[in-house]
Amino acid sequence: MNTQDSPVKVYIRIRPTASFAHELIECLPDHQTLSVRSKKDFKRLRSNNQINSRLFKLDGVLHNLSQEEVYDYVAQSVVLGAFQGYNGTILCFGQTGAGKTYTMTGAAEAYRQRGIIPRALQQVFHEVEQRTDHTFSVHLSFLEIYNETMVDLLSTLKRGKGGSGVLTVVEEPGGGVSIKGLTLHLVHNEEEALSLLFEGEMNRIIGEHALNKNSSRSHCIFTVYIESRSRTLSDAKYITSKLNLVDLAGSERLSKTGSEGQVQREAMYINKSLSFLEQVILALADSHREHVPFRQSKLTHALKDSLGGNCNTVLVANIYGEASQIEETISTLRFASRMKCVQTKPSINEHIDPVLQVQKLQKEIQFLKEELSMYNTPIVNAIQIQEVFAQFRNVVLEKEEKLKEHLRLRNTTAEKALDTTPSAAAEMLGSASTVGEVDRGGYGLGLADSSQRHRQAVSPKTTKRKHISRKEEALNLAPMETTTVEAEQPLNLSDSDLVTHEYQQHVSEDQHRTDSSPPPKAEAFEDFKAEKGSEINRILKENKAVLLERRSQLRSLTDVINVTKRDMDYIASELQQFREQRQNQGQFVNAEGEPVLEEAELSLVMQLKELKSRYRKAYEDHNSIKAEVSYCQQLVNQCRVRLLTEFESWYNESFLLPDQVLSILDHGPIRPGRVPVDIALNLDDEQQSFEHLGDNLQENPSAVSFHNAYNKTLQRRGKH
Repeated sequence: MNTQDSPVKVYIRIRPTASFAHELIECLPDHQTLSVRSKKDFKRLRSNNQINSRLFKLDGVLHNLSQEEVYDYVAQSVVLGAFQGYNGTILCFGQTGAGKTYTMTGAAEAYRQRGIIPRALQQVFHEVEQRTDHTFSVHLSFLEIYNETMVDLLSTLKRGKGGSGVLTVVEEPGGGVSIKGLTLHLVHNEEEALSLLFEGEMNRIIGEHALNKNSSRSHCIFTVYIESRSRTLSDAKYITSKLNLVDLAGSERLSKTGSEGQVQREAMYINKSLSFLEQVILALADSHREHVPFRQSKLTHALKDSLGGNCNTVLVANIYGEASQIEETISTLRFASRMKCVQTKPSINEHIDPVLQVQKLQKEIQFLKEELSMYNTPIVNAIQIQEVFAQFRNVVLEKEEKLKEHLRLRNTTAEKALDTTPSAAAEMLGSASTVGEVDRGGYGLGLADSSQRHRQAVSPKTTKRKHISRKEEALNLAPMETTTVEAEQPLNLSDSDLVTHEYQQHVSEDQHRTDSSPPPKAEAFEDFKAEKGSEINRILKENKAVLLERRSQLRSLTDVINVTKRDMDYIASELQQFREQRQNQGQFVNAEGEPVLEEAELSLVMQLKELKSRYRKAYEDHNSIKAEVSYCQQLVNQCRVRLLTEFESWYNESFLLPDQVLSILDHGPIRPGRVPVDIALNLDDEQQSFEHLGDNLQENPSAVSFHNAYNKTLQRRGKH
């Protein structure tokens, strides 16, 4: 395949600082050129009034930009290129503490401050959902190179394929490389991918020195593998690509970091590998060099195809803005300038599936045999040919009439589904609707099986639910599952009764009321809701009403999508019959050699196109409403937790005596009516977590996946 040389794109990102050295570093108006003077140059300037500065012209200077703006400049086009079959690599290089890990990964605790990797994962799965004419498989791996030893950061997880104890770099026939023994993990959505990212980040080795309290002591390569196959084309071709997202350890000057012992030894390995990386860049930039020393280090060998190979490569050079680090800043800029001279040769990674190719050739052979057999059949006269075509026309007209009648019935059913209640719509459709995977792994809507419908028909009162702690349910950040819409049973209890029921499950039933003892909590809870807790109880009811309304809209949209999907399947089957008939009776072509479609077949194609447009629109609305349902569910859970915690505080302050508080909470001597400090702090943290999540969801519903993945990783690590 033809390839075209492409230069490596290089961007400079300056770490924000209050003491920016304006006299030494100047960002020129073109936002691509940086003028830098060393301290020696600045002293000469003051003595002889001569300007002696160094100009570094690159692809962009990222100064005082947000994480989102940095991603748009640096990574967005690289990720989109991966869906066209091009490999991509993004590297962060620079001095220790200059912001490489922040640029690449960001802050896991804050959604807005997430870096290139989590944003790239979000874009990948957004593209997967949008490109409905293709099926995708996405795998992830996470490699760490620590002291010239390669480590699989995801080896702690059981799932994954291809893993083994020893990791080695293997040369591939096409000139690329792969890591033998590195586990590849199949992921289906953004949340699964982020969970793997956070798991690997927590396994990384970090250290502390004078310039950075959380300094990365290793190089890390997070790789996304994408495979794409067409749904519409029957050929055996498919494309693959991989995204290497590389967080390099920072170069260190021991005189400034003050590293000793193990940290000093790690710094020596880091500086040595970065020195080898610079030697490779110098060799690649020199067109007269025949040998490039990729094998000098594990880092350069693992990045062989990213440094001058089949790849779209981008470098982000992170620098300080302070005068005290100007020498290291100039060194980083020199490396960036050399990197800009490197040429890569990106090309589309197109492959042919041998199994599908054999099947395709077998069909073609069968078709040719049938075509040859036609020439052996004698035709007596033109009347015989006319009669054959007349019979064929009658069959087509008959099928067209049946199809029109079928579509009229379906459209009438869909309109009624929109105008009636969700339960009535589901009754008309005659089956439970489910949102899930259909059509060879794509995203769509299907039907629940008979066993699911039977379970849903059983009264909720006869179903024994496994007891779940109300605190765990209130703190669960997972969005509401819409896999089976009918599984979301309507709430038969009133809001107040529901919360009372929840609280009664949480409170011990062995309290006996006497003249000197406090009232039972169940009775006191009713009084609290009517008086002091009336406002939060009212908010809970309002949120619950909005939640029920959004759920009703979600069910209606699901019904419409299911009807449209069934219509699309029916028309697709009719078109397949037309194609088979054309193959059996011979294919008519026009002057350009293109197949000639009959009027009935053309009508079906237009109807299918319109149904697909309607399906996509309804599916987008469905996803939007689903995000609103998830957000409303979080608000309802938040109100429940707040109502219960405020009642606890009110009940303790109003009724409990010191010894009773001691016996219930078992936390040692405390003041009457006061909750222990550690519990109070935990409640405050949970409340702030809910409020923080609510703010993020209101601005961007996709924050749910980010927070879910991070919290699940923390819980998993806490168990160990």
